[in-house]
Order: sequence, then structure tokens, then C-alpha cells
Amino acid sequence: MAFLDDNFLLAGPTAQSLYHKVAKSQGIVDYHCHLSPKDIAEDRRFEDLSAVWLAGDHYKWRAMRACGVNEDYITGNKTTSREKFQAWAETVPQTLRNPLFHWTHLELRRHFGINDILEGATAQPIWDEANRQLKHGNLTARGILSLMKVELVGTTDDPADSLDYHHAIAKSGFKTQIVPTLRPDACLKVHLPERVQAWAKRLSAISGKNADTFDGLIAALNKRHDDFAAAGCRATDHGLEYLPDVTCTDAEAKSIWEKAQKGTAATFAETEKFTAYIMLHVSRLNHAKGWTTQLHLGPVRDPNLGLLNRLGSDAGCDTIGDYRQGPGLVRWFGTLSGENALGKTIIYNINPADTALFACMIGSFQDGITPGKIQYGSGWWFLDQERGMRDQMNALSDLGLLGRFVGMVTDSRSFLSYPRHEYFRRILCDLVGSDVDSGRIPDRSEWTEKLIADVCYQNAKKYFGFKL
Repeated sequence: MAFLDDNFLLAGPTAQSLYHKVAKSQGIVDYHCHLSPKDIAEDRRFEDLSAVWLAGDHYKWRAMRACGVNEDYITGNKTTSREKFQAWAETVPQTLRNPLFHWTHLELRRHFGINDILEGATAQPIWDEANRQLKHGNLTARGILSLMKVELVGTTDDPADSLDYHHAIAKSGFKTQIVPTLRPDACLKVHLPERVQAWAKRLSAISGKNADTFDGLIAALNKRHDDFAAAGCRATDHGLEYLPDVTCTDAEAKSIWEKAQKGTAATFAETEKFTAYIMLHVSRLNHAKGWTTQLHLGPVRDPNLGLLNRLGSDAGCDTIGDYRQGPGLVRWFGTLSGENALGKTIIYNINPADTALFACMIGSFQDGITPGKIQYGSGWWFLDQERGMRDQMNALSDLGLLGRFVGMVTDSRSFLSYPRHEYFRRILCDLVGSDVDSGRIPDRSEWTEKLIADVCYQNAKKYFGFKL
């Protein structure tokens, strides 16, 4: 079998039929990513292949560091874009059996029609051809989304961010819907007073509320929740180590926030309490509007203090955390369900040790009214490779309902990441097709084809209420 041929990852005839007949043609609903609304609003034409492919890509940075590539050729400003690309090209052969090898070549093929294997010797012709297309072709920010049949993008936006770019996109007539997703994580940094003070000023300016007081903070969050709703938002997103297994009164939350605004850092226990309070508050707002709450749980951020000191946060050195997830999730779900205020929720784990826990947890809080109301999210971050995707879907099949799954997201900052949806769809089709071919499930095409179409596209569209 040739590398990346038409039946890549599709082991049998049923898998191949499901992919080519059903999955391949589905549009993409990318309900969670980190693409720049500014780039989409301005329809950015990328300067070169490095700008669209290497800048901000933590996966590639980690691989290059593991190969001993000097930081000057990764994030440094002493080297050219072409030199950075050469360093990446020379790294690629070392990524065999890493998902980067598959993603790299799928992205070159699907966007640029380049079938060559990237390595040091082929770097120059690939660089020249890709840059020619980026400069003269349709591969702008919007052009890439159109090429990949992306029907909706959910960006990730701080409550203190302007929504002007979203408004501009909505008025432009661009066919792909671009909607914001509210991510209020910044207000949880009460153990870092200078950060929450600076953030509160930004939030105050954009909301017209005095967010340096607790009452003002809540009013500002409520106001921005409404503003985001007017811009098409249908979800919030929260990147946490874990949900704290604690309670917090109004008075305690007020004291913690206002002390932080005066320069007193919250203790560990106070930070947990404040996090629990805000997470319940935002989730209640979401339930009232029919929004979805997304919980991305488990990472350790910036553990490499040497790299943090040299490059700052988001340098690509985050890792899988070993936190206890169950108690806080049970308390949070239980509190909201007891109030009849538990809305649609998606939980994502980064530690594979939590896979069965998350897949089972969702079944305890379904309401018997909304199909798939509580979701176990797709393989995320360090688990968005073949093994992680298979494990997530197998666990969901064992402990829940695969047919109600809302499918894949890119969770990416790169416009070239959309072949990851193809990657996911091939794996999904292989799982289902292999079960048919082995007699584990009946050969009922009307069932299996519906399952594939639903997981690839229809479920996400219906779940979030997107009008596509």
C-alpha cells in the first residue's frame, strides 16, 4: 500500500465505502479553534509558508527541540523564515510514527497539491511552490477555509476582547460563519494580582462596568455574555487544570476579588474557591441562553522555567497533568443539575488515564430530553492523534453512544490544520467499517452511513443550533 493513498487508514472495504461515499463530502463545523478573527476579517495573505505553517505551532516546536534544533531556528529572531523552514524540513524524517508526519504531508497535499515527501533535500522546491501559491493563488485566510469546506469556525475570545472583527466578518458576506466563543479564564488569576488588575481595566473599558469591584466584575461578565450572544456566540470555553471540589459564597468571592484588585494575592485555597464560584456563575448564564459549556481539563502549563524565563508563556512546553478530576466534576455537575441549571456541556481530558472516567461521567447527567446533552469531547491536544482518537471513540462506544458524538475540532491556531478533520474521519470510518467486516455490527448501510454523517457534521450543527 502506498503512503497516503486514497485508502489511507481505511483497512477494509466497508471503511473505504463509508469514507468515500459519506465522510469525505461532509462540510466542516469547527466549533472550537484559536484562529485569528483579525486574519479572517482582513483576509490575510500570508507572507510565506513559514508564516502560515510554523509560526505559533507548538507541535512542530517541540519536535524540533527534541531533535536538538537551536531555538534561533524555532522561535528566534536571528534567522530568516527560509532558515526556519529548512530546520523544520530536516526534522520531518525524524517524526516517523508521530502524527506530525501524517499531518505535514496531508496539509501539503490538500492545500498545495504537493505530493513530495518533505525533507532537507526537498525543502527548496516545496518552499518555492507553496510560496508561489500563497502569493498569487487563492490561499488567503478566507480562501483556505473555503477550499477546505469549512462552514463554521468558533474562535476563542476573551471577554475583554473587542468583537469588531467578528462584526466586520458578519457584514462582509463571507460564506463561512465565524462566531466568537467566550473564554473568561483571565479572571481566575486572582493569585496574580497584577494580571487581574490589568485585565479588569480592559474589561471595564469595553463593558462600561467597573470591574475592579466584585459587583462590577459580575455585571461586566453578564454584559459581555450578552454582547457575545448578539455576535452569534453559542458556547463558552474554559481551560482549567481541574474543577475544584469546593464551595464559595458570594461574600467569599467578593473578598477574594477585591483583595486581588488591591494587590493581595489569593491563596491556593482562595483561588480554588473563586474558580468554583465563577464556573458556576458562567454555566448558569450559559444554561439560560441555551449555550454549551466546554471544559478542557488537565494540562500543566509552562513547567519549563528556563524556557518560560527566555520566551514567556505559550512556548510549547506544556504537558499532561496528573490531577484528580472526578470529585470536582461530580460536585459541579451535581450542583447545576440540582438547580435545574445544567446546560449542554462538553468535557475534554488531556490525560489518557481519565478517558474512562470522562466517558462514563457524561452518562450520569443526561436529562432524557436533549439528545447527547452531556458530551465527551474529541481527542484533544496530546490525544488528538490516531491512538488518542481511537481510545476516545472506543471508550465513548463502550460507556455511552458514539452516534450522538459531536465530532472533531481542530483546537488549532493554524489555518492549514483542517486536514485533521480528514484524519479523524478516516479513523472513524475504519472503526465502524472494521466492526462491520468482522461481524461485530450488522451490515446495515442505512445505520452506519447515518452514524458517519452525524458524527462528522450533523450532530455538531444540531447540538449548537448553528444555522448553516
